[in-house]
Amino acid sequence: MSPRPDVSEERKKQIMEAALAVFARLGFRSARMDDVAEQAGLSKGALYLYYKSKDAIIAALLKYIFMQEAGRLQALIETEQEGSVAEQVMALTHQLLQAMAWMPKMMPIAFEFYAIAGRNKEVRQFLKQYYHEYSDVLARLITRGIEQGEFRAVDARAAATTLVALFEGLALLFFVYQGDTQQWAAQIELATRLFLEGLEQRS
Repeated sequence: MSPRPDVSEERKKQIMEAALAVFARLGFRSARMDDVAEQAGLSKGALYLYYKSKDAIIAALLKYIFMQEAGRLQALIETEQEGSVAEQVMALTHQLLQAMAWMPKMMPIAFEFYAIAGRNKEVRQFLKQYYHEYSDVLARLITRGIEQGEFRAVDARAAATTLVALFEGLALLFFVYQGDTQQWAAQIELATRLFLEGLEQRS
């Protein structure tokens, strides 16, 4: 008899997607384990096999959301090394534009994480580490631009932090204003190009 396939990772992803939908609709405080189980199409007992409490689901969801983004960033930089650094930064911008489709669903959850971070040292430390690593990857990218003569000599870490703030701030404004997607896409592209113009090597 062939061994049964391990479906635990697939099941966890199913629960995370269900938790995203439930927490976006009800918020962390009002959502119950029953709601997540129902959304996932699982019994409450099956849900408890993977996560013992709502707090455990929230902690797992935090890592699920942010580590997916970090993985996309790392994959892009590793696979696009032949292009110019400016082209790679614009590719990151285009990823942000593609994310606009699901951003309205995600931002309420992101706000909840930031609110929890104000009270919970562990969550705050996770977010701090995430943004530190995100900035590290961007700083390496900008450093490569400097070494190739594409960018002028600047503090790569400070420039990376500025770019992270630019992306995060524009995503927040898009959610708050809920404006025209095409108009906002043009705004994000313009903002990124202005950032890159500031880094350009002067003759």
